[in-house]
Amino acid sequence: MSITQQYLLDSYRARVRGEAEPPAPGRHDLELVRELIEYRRFRAVVAERPARGRVRSAMHRWLRPRAL
Repeated sequence: MSITQQYLLDSYRARVRGEAEPPAPGRHDLELVRELIEYRRFRAVVAERPARGRVRSAMHRWLRPRAL
């Protein structure tokens, strides 16, 4: 059963029982991504690492020409 089918079934059951409908699939995805980013920043601070710019600085070190 797909997510859409499950959502439609749950919506039908809620409507028949007079309950509130469940949230649509994917409705809270952006909020989840923001919370994950915030959690990773928090863990970086707790581990005493820079909380921002870690990927950019790693790419800069990797792409920077090396002196021979």
